[in-house]
Amino acid sequence: MSPEKQLKDQVVIVTGAGSGIGRGIALRFAEEGAAVVVAEVNRSQGEAVAQECEQAGGRALFVRTDVSKAADCRALVQQSVEAFGHVDTLVNNAGVNFVKPTLEMDEADWDRVIDVDLKGTFLCSRYALEAMVPQRAGNIINIASVHTLATLPEAAPYAAAKGGVEMMTKSMAIEFAPHGIRVNAVSPGLTDTQIWADIQEAAADVEAARQHWYDNIPMRRVQSPREVANVVLFLASDAASYITGANIFTDGGMTAQLINQARYASKALEGQIRGDVE
Repeated sequence: MSPEKQLKDQVVIVTGAGSGIGRGIALRFAEEGAAVVVAEVNRSQGEAVAQECEQAGGRALFVRTDVSKAADCRALVQQSVEAFGHVDTLVNNAGVNFVKPTLEMDEADWDRVIDVDLKGTFLCSRYALEAMVPQRAGNIINIASVHTLATLPEAAPYAAAKGGVEMMTKSMAIEFAPHGIRVNAVSPGLTDTQIWADIQEAAADVEAARQHWYDNIPMRRVQSPREVANVVLFLASDAASYITGANIFTDGGMTAQLINQARYASKALEGQIRGDVE
């Protein structure tokens, strides 16, 4: 926590704040003195995080929100303004994902991911912008993904949604810059959330599974939700006053490399990578 809380009197809405990255972002803003609106579809999780935010030093409000529904998104912004007077920052974090062969997907599979990850980001932004334009100030920060740059098989809806989030970020950044509003994206790589726990739990060999992922990350570790939150906090602060339309990757270098490190080392030892081995 900073000696002087840098976001005192600021109001931030964080969607999907009941767990994982969203929870980390909500707590980090609370530490800096912000009033945090915890938007979460799961009531028990959302109320628990709101209490944690208050314990961390911020004011907090829980609003049960299904971001795929326009009425919920409108009510979220309205209740935030009624409670705290204004909205300074919206963090669109709510998202869902699954891995499934394309030929086994149905319309409901596609709709579930697109409705939450892409449409939900649009709806929350649309109503937050109504509150931000008259005050001629505000920040929207969209949690995208490394899937905006590179992706995996059997993840078509998620890749499409996150790619759409990146381009929507750029479009809104251009449109609302004259109103003093900045719009940016943050694209996390593998993060220590329930998804990472599920990957390890499902693995026949946990250590091998960890090593597989570490070989794809130059920094060779999984990041914490707080590390993502620190980047979001920076984008919401005056230190980022000239940044808009950007997509910042917090992925430990995952999207920077061309080849799995373990395979690279193996080939190098065999002298099969021309020009890389003397």
